[in-house]
Amino acid sequence: MKPTVVSEEEGTDVLGAFVDSLKLLMIEHTVRIAFQGKTRRELDGPFWDDYRRSVRIPQQWEDSDAWWVNYLGHPIHGAAAGYIWLDHEHGAPPEISLSRSYWASRGRASAWVAVYSMQFEFGPLSEASIGNVGMRSETTGWVDHVVTPVGAFGLIVAEDALDRFLVKWAERHISNRVWRASLRLIFNPARAFSNTASGRLPWHRDGRPLSWK
Repeated sequence: MKPTVVSEEEGTDVLGAFVDSLKLLMIEHTVRIAFQGKTRRELDGPFWDDYRRSVRIPQQWEDSDAWWVNYLGHPIHGAAAGYIWLDHEHGAPPEISLSRSYWASRGRASAWVAVYSMQFEFGPLSEASIGNVGMRSETTGWVDHVVTPVGAFGLIVAEDALDRFLVKWAERHISNRVWRASLRLIFNPARAFSNTASGRLPWHRDGRPLSWK
């Protein structure tokens, strides 16, 4: 049985958050390799030399990605990492509220997202090492480093609000399990992504099975 590392200050299973975040990272890189020809083309060559040349401080705001990748995709993948942190933070409020504990927990989740994003961009298992993003200066920008954690914070709050005030309300009026699952997937995509990485069904909610009333 693996030991559990718990932060006394936060009451967080840090090891569990790390392991599930690593699973999320592997899913993302698998998708990149499977669907991005440019990523596959850069897998050849000397790994460490290419990696070292790909790690650079951005010189501009935008990179070469499409706008929807930067302003939709990155917040979603960041929010998924944030939800993984919340899953392992003992006592984190599950629903949106005006309480200090809610906002503090989402702030800590966003800090985790910033670390996750930094690794995703520059770390040993990153876009720089797998696909050599950054070897050409125009392929890297500050947009990823800023939009990912900031957008993730906003998206987590938005998904929490939609889940509490829309999805839960709809579930009280809908008995069909397929419709309930679909609503959770549509309005909480980041949560669905984090559930998948954590080995749960995408529509999972603690204490709220699809038959919940």
